[in-house]
Amino acid sequence: MKKLGVLVFILIANVSFAQNSAKAKALLDQVYNKVTSYNNIFVDFKHSLNNSEANINRETRGDVTLQGEKYLFNYLGSMQLFDGKKVYTVVPDNEEVTIEDKSTDDNAITPSKMLTFYKTGHNYAWDKLQTINGRKIQYIKLIPIDSNSEIKSRLLGIDVETKHIYNLIETGDNGTKTTITVNSFKTNQTLSKSLFTFDLKKYEDNGYYIIRN
Repeated sequence: MKKLGVLVFILIANVSFAQNSAKAKALLDQVYNKVTSYNNIFVDFKHSLNNSEANINRETRGDVTLQGEKYLFNYLGSMQLFDGKKVYTVVPDNEEVTIEDKSTDDNAITPSKMLTFYKTGHNYAWDKLQTINGRKIQYIKLIPIDSNSEIKSRLLGIDVETKHIYNLIETGDNGTKTTITVNSFKTNQTLSKSLFTFDLKKYEDNGYYIIRN
């Protein structure tokens, strides 16, 4: 009888986990469908990095404009642009431009994937619901499928009403916690036709060192 009770408990736990996982995936699908329905997206965000053991506590901001796979990313005084073929990174402090191919690392969260990265490579779990500044934020826990991943887990906060991402809390195996919080989310803006065109000659004329990887 005791063995039967244990078996029933295991079955109930498995069913509950499967239901929570399905519920989490359904919400993520809604977020993905909403994000991909826009012609373009502008996100202004806050980025914080915390590791108490290493005494690290940093906070910065950045912004990114997305249109399909293309993006213009501004962070820490540097600019990165992907025109659909090449990635251009400009570091004014070093007067340096790096030109390289798009990353082939499927696990890397690049600017073009920052709002859609959760679609692959993770197991999902329904997590806590919080009210933040009057907004109901539902968290989905993302566990990397890759056992060699340096990421322990990710918590993705989703605005229940808008189905927009509110924040991402990433915990590394080394205890480092990285948090990206969306300050401003704008869609379908009027963009310059040349926004995703990199003017290499301008930087060459200004004496920038050009690195081609």
